[in-house]
Amino acid sequence: MASGKRQAATGTGQTARGPFAACLLPFAASGAARLGVGGRLVAGLVAAACLAVLVVAASITPAPEGHGSHSQLGLPPCGWAVVLDRPCPTCGMTTAYAHAVRGQFPGAFRAQPFGLLLALGTGAAFWAGLYISATRSQLGRVFGRMVTGKVLWCIAALAAAAWAWKWATWTGF
Repeated sequence: MASGKRQAATGTGQTARGPFAACLLPFAASGAARLGVGGRLVAGLVAAACLAVLVVAASITPAPEGHGSHSQLGLPPCGWAVVLDRPCPTCGMTTAYAHAVRGQFPGAFRAQPFGLLLALGTGAAFWAGLYISATRSQLGRVFGRMVTGKVLWCIAALAAAAWAWKWATWTGF
C-alpha cells in the first residue's frame, strides 16, 4: 500500500480502495453478484424520488403550531382535523420533514415523532439509492431481506405511538 490508502480483499481477487473500504466491503458488488442495469435504474429512481421529497420539504417553512405546513403546497386543511378537532394519523408529517431537513430534530419530533423517523429514513434511502446505482451494490437486496412481518409490525406500532403523541399534544387550530 504505497499510496497510503486502505485496501481490503473482496474475496474475488479484487480490492476495494479508500478510507471506508473495510466498512463497505460486505455491501460491495463483486463478480457475478453485481446489480444489473434494471436494478441500478430502480435504485436511481428511488434516490431521485427521495431527493424530490427532501427538496420540497426544504422549500416550505415549518408551521409553528406543529401542523399545517402542507397548506404552503396549495393543499387544503386536513378534513379530519377540521371536523373532529383531533389530529389525523399523519398530522404534522410535513412540518416534521420541514424541520428535519433543516437539522431541527427536536422541532421535528414535537411536530410528529414518526415524521422525524420517516424524514431520516428518506435521507438514508436517498444516499443508499445513490450508492447502489453508482456501485452496483447488493445493499438494496440486503435491506429487502430485513423487511419482515415483525419489522413491519414494529413500524406500525411506532406510527400508532406517534399518533398517540399528537393526540396528547394537540392544541387544535
